[in-house]
Amino acid sequence: MTAIVNVSLKAGVLDSQGKAVHHALDSLNFEGVQDVRVGKQIVLKLIETDKDKAMVEVTKMCEEILANTVIEDYKIELI
Repeated sequence: MTAIVNVSLKAGVLDSQGKAVHHALDSLNFEGVQDVRVGKQIVLKLIETDKDKAMVEVTKMCEEILANTVIEDYKIELI
């Protein structure tokens, strides 16, 4: 089973990397971009085959190490 974890800054948290990318896009004349938020994606290959158990385990990973839950949100997709 594969777990895909998307981590992004919570709404209201300043995304300086996103601002830098937005500025770079503007300077390259890409004018149709209103805002940029930069996050990260983590892909985990799991041994676990039970989706419920995998979700519990990956959630624990996110809470303990993969995301800074004070300033970041995460979404888990199991495939």
